[in-house]
Amino acid sequence: MELVVGEPLAKYILDKARERGLTIEEFLAELVANELGREDRVRLYLELHGKYLAEAEELERKEDLTQAGEKLWGAVCSLLSALAEERGWRHYSHRDYCDIIERLAHELGEPELSVMFASAERLHANYYHGFLRPEGFKANKKMALALVEKLRKLLPGASTG
Repeated sequence: MELVVGEPLAKYILDKARERGLTIEEFLAELVANELGREDRVRLYLELHGKYLAEAEELERKEDLTQAGEKLWGAVCSLLSALAEERGWRHYSHRDYCDIIERLAHELGEPELSVMFASAERLHANYYHGFLRPEGFKANKKMALALVEKLRKLLPGASTG
């Protein structure tokens, strides 16, 4: 499905998404999520997570590692949003995601979650700056996917495939 939005609304949406460090899709998902109940919001974030993971795989196959890394970042953030939604925590900014990871690392006694998250952040930064070589991408991807697996285990509704 495709949705076409004209000016000036399209520019406003793009500017607001960029201010928040979100893709347009993530920004619009947050707006829609405000109209949903908590259970539906969690489901939406889990669906987005699966979509972003699939897109990351496809982009990596096409050797578009910059875009693939950004989709992996989106997959991580979607899981963090689902977890935060279940717990009633804020999840509206990059800072919120950092706080969620630090809180989970402390609560679970797993400080390595912070390191795994840093790899996901590196993939996100690469989207803007394009500095990762293929081997660096693969190493950070491996850590980001390890984080995904740990986060999925905290969400009963998250599939592992």
